[in-house]
Amino acid sequence: MAVDVVVIGAGLAGLRAATRLAESGLEVELLEASDAVGGRQRTDEVDGFLLDRGFQILNPAYPAVRRWVDMPALRLKTFPVGVRVRRADRSVELRHPLRHPTGIPATLLSGLVTPRDVAALARWLGPALVRPKTVISGPDRTLAEGWDRTGIRGALRTEVLEPFLTGVLAEADAETSDAFARLLVRMFALGAPGVPERGMGALPAQLAASAGRAGAGIRIGARATRVRTSTARIDVDVDGGDALRARAVIVAVGPEAAGDLIDIPRPETRGLQTWWFAPDAAPPASALLAVDGRRNGPIVNTVVMSHSAPSYAPPGRHLVQATCLLSTEASEADVRRQLAEIWEVDTRPWQLLRRDDIAHALPAQPSPLRVASPAQVGDRLYVAGDHRDTASIQGALVSGDRVARAVLRDLGTTRPPAGAG
Repeated sequence: MAVDVVVIGAGLAGLRAATRLAESGLEVELLEASDAVGGRQRTDEVDGFLLDRGFQILNPAYPAVRRWVDMPALRLKTFPVGVRVRRADRSVELRHPLRHPTGIPATLLSGLVTPRDVAALARWLGPALVRPKTVISGPDRTLAEGWDRTGIRGALRTEVLEPFLTGVLAEADAETSDAFARLLVRMFALGAPGVPERGMGALPAQLAASAGRAGAGIRIGARATRVRTSTARIDVDVDGGDALRARAVIVAVGPEAAGDLIDIPRPETRGLQTWWFAPDAAPPASALLAVDGRRNGPIVNTVVMSHSAPSYAPPGRHLVQATCLLSTEASEADVRRQLAEIWEVDTRPWQLLRRDDIAHALPAQPSPLRVASPAQVGDRLYVAGDHRDTASIQGALVSGDRVARAVLRDLGTTRPPAGAG
């Protein structure tokens, strides 16, 4: 079978690339090795609970999400913008002062924030809020060095920022790019992150529907095993099926698998582990994401999912997630003990629904920040994914679209996508 473009991998980047190419009039075949689209964005139903493949959130403030995702159709269920911190003697809540002004007194009385801390945080985050392009183009360093340089110290750093960003960045040593971390926190400040009503898998399902309407063919359970280039064509071997011949091929599989198909370096990735529990009784009322400022165990964050997204649990039930760094090798006993301390309830009767070990949850984002890697890596051969841009849903979508535009340019196709102009 001969087509214009073969896209390998139906994650967010591959789906966006396939849609853009099909909308421009090219014949596109999208191959996905697993049993559904989505890559790392998958949702399973277990005993009436919706369990994402690891704790994930969708931020509607991402420009790519605003542009290419029908957010009203996803019925996003947002979390309160803030964090609940377990301290040595009590738990305190810090809320976004503009979104939740009634929480300002509690923030000031928490013992976690001083006027000096506010000034240091403004020095660190302010440029990203008002001039994000200067953060991208300016000098970069590690996150730890960035905090040192702007004077972020004390409890705000050790009990709030460090544990919170450990879960977001999937690393505990603040070695991530300072520029990337500032841009990511900017999105938290500007947006109201949440989850689709039917789980994170609803996002790639929507993108796949868009690709199908544009005319792209999507093959589920079709594993590409080899990409072969010659002077006249490029061929893709498919496990158990006939090879596909194309004018161009986009490899949009995960960072751990791209090197199996083409000759590119394997990017470093970070791993996370998520435990899903069904409490036997109503959990604490707080819907905030909780962290342990004491670092008294493996958990980097936990939240009662069903407080913000009731659809994640059957009627009358609740769902709690607890996420750890995969490298910590947490035991169930350790997780239950720390959950009991964070939420101040007996967690021994809680039903364990599942544990997700996500070895390649996020591509590492070291300094200096690399916003984009070359779209083309060989003759008629391209690579897309958040490991080629920034480690986020934004990065995956932008990469897919950017690579598709490169293919359109190189193939000489100039017809604009449907709805453009």
